[in-house]
Amino acid sequence: MDYSEFEKAVDMFGILTRVSKKDLKKKYLKLSKKYHPDMPEGSDEKFMELKKNYEILLAYMDSYCYSFDKDEFRHQFPAFTNYKNWVK
Repeated sequence: MDYSEFEKAVDMFGILTRVSKKDLKKKYLKLSKKYHPDMPEGSDEKFMELKKNYEILLAYMDSYCYSFDKDEFRHQFPAFTNYKNWVK
C-alpha cells in the first residue's frame, strides 16, 4: 500500500477524524449497499474498489499500534500507576 492508495481509501469512506473499526464497518456496510452491482448507483468496479479500500484501512488500523516498555510508559504517563493493563 502506498500513500495515494491510503488517501483514496480515506476519501471514499469520508473519514475526517479518528474512526473505530466498528464505525468503519458500519460505513462499509452502508456504502456496500449503495455500490452493490444490483443497485441503481452500483457497479462491479465501484464495489470492488470499496472492498479493496476497506481492506486497506483495516490493514492500516491493525498495524498501527505502539508497544511501550514499563519505563517508557511511566515516563509518558506518570499518572497511571497500574501500567500492567496498558503494556504488552
